[in-house]
Amino acid sequence: MTALEPRDAEVTAAPVETVVAEPAEGVLGRTYRALSIGIVSVVLLIAFEATAVGTAMPVAAEELHGIPLYAFAFSAYFTTSLFAMVLSGQWADRRGPLAPLATGIGAFGAGLLLSGTAANMWTFILGRAVQGVGGGLVIVALYVVIGRAYPERIRPGIMAGFSAAWIVPSVVGPLASGTVTEHLGWRWVFVGIPVLILLPLGLALPAIRRMAGGPTDAEAAAEPFDRRRIRLALGISAGAGLLQYAGQELRWLSLVPALAGAALLVPAVRGLLPRGTVRAARGLPAVILLRGIAAGSFIVAESFVPLMLVTQRGLSPTLAGLSLAAGGLTWALGSYVLARPRLEPHRGALMVMGMVFVTFAILAAPSVLIAAVPVWTLAAVWAFGCFGMGVVISSTSVLLLKLSPPQEAGANSAALQISDGLSNALLLAASGAAFAALGGGSVGAAGHGAVESGAAAVHPGAFTAVFLPMAAVALVGVWVAGRAQPG
Repeated sequence: MTALEPRDAEVTAAPVETVVAEPAEGVLGRTYRALSIGIVSVVLLIAFEATAVGTAMPVAAEELHGIPLYAFAFSAYFTTSLFAMVLSGQWADRRGPLAPLATGIGAFGAGLLLSGTAANMWTFILGRAVQGVGGGLVIVALYVVIGRAYPERIRPGIMAGFSAAWIVPSVVGPLASGTVTEHLGWRWVFVGIPVLILLPLGLALPAIRRMAGGPTDAEAAAEPFDRRRIRLALGISAGAGLLQYAGQELRWLSLVPALAGAALLVPAVRGLLPRGTVRAARGLPAVILLRGIAAGSFIVAESFVPLMLVTQRGLSPTLAGLSLAAGGLTWALGSYVLARPRLEPHRGALMVMGMVFVTFAILAAPSVLIAAVPVWTLAAVWAFGCFGMGVVISSTSVLLLKLSPPQEAGANSAALQISDGLSNALLLAASGAAFAALGGGSVGAAGHGAVESGAAAVHPGAFTAVFLPMAAVALVGVWVAGRAQPG
């Protein structure tokens, strides 16, 4: 008897007829096929945007004479997405996920078009902010759809599909974007991506309307939005933006926006994340904290890998980017492993193992600063780290839905995404400040100008100031992973 078969299959409904158990459907079964293809297409769209737009961004900023404002093109997306995540969670819990998902996809495409047709850098940044609203609405609504439409036994499968949707964009996206930018211009990268919206709209929205479109209780009166949580969402967005701005400027005056950002963030985080998150209380709070620790430490470290390979080992930007390409495959493999039903009883131990892999990868990455260490070593250890991330990220998503009542899935999904995004911003701001203080220059200048020129002007010690603290953060995640499973 497998985990997918009824445990009381030997019971008969009547003395004459024998009940034959129907085979359990997977994510691509007849019931779920259209929905699965549609929502994975949405993730594919987001993945192509993240990989392709990031490649074209430096050229866009240079043409628009906006290099000094370059970092705001990223922070604008992040800060507005944090607010949209909270809004989407409330919207989906009260009215169903269909409206925030459709609105988010539309805003995502509108932001791309606004940036692609921008005549100056501030309009470009405004487009990125609109994209952030769309991205925040979409990602939380997708979690609510999964929680409502899929039975618990096949949710790991759809999460593995999400990870698999990043494989092709992670390899093809930068190359395609670089080619289009070089031969047609950066604007075509932004204007062309919205065409991909048509497929998710055509496949996902009808299936969501049919299987998960309305409120949890269709007969109950719709609850009003929680204005206090909306205010806290505005506070967390503004606070994160101020801290990011302060991290880019190594001046005493930067303490003013840093303190103001912290004053906004502390009460907002306490109000938007479940009680016990900061101390890693067992169960849901530890799941949400683990998501932030894993995503923040690994993604921040990864953002400095191409720069390290270009400035310290002389690789071209293309080869430096491709050194991380295998990680997309192993990340999806980690998610696929956790989707096997027979491994469900071992999820807790596998999450701890995943964080050990992540810690090892971050700790071993700066070994390529030693000339005798082959460059391919980094690609190998990073593939291990991505496998661990696939295990951990998939597990946190599955456990979140398992531990959330249907009427709270939106709010808890928003908390998970806030933990993910906020940790990225805070750790990046801290790492960027340490990187600049130890001879790395500003993150915006060093991270892109140096890559484009290939100049080896960055001191090697600046990279150790990034990777070693991130490895320490990941090591804390090993302990938190052991508390994620409910007692």
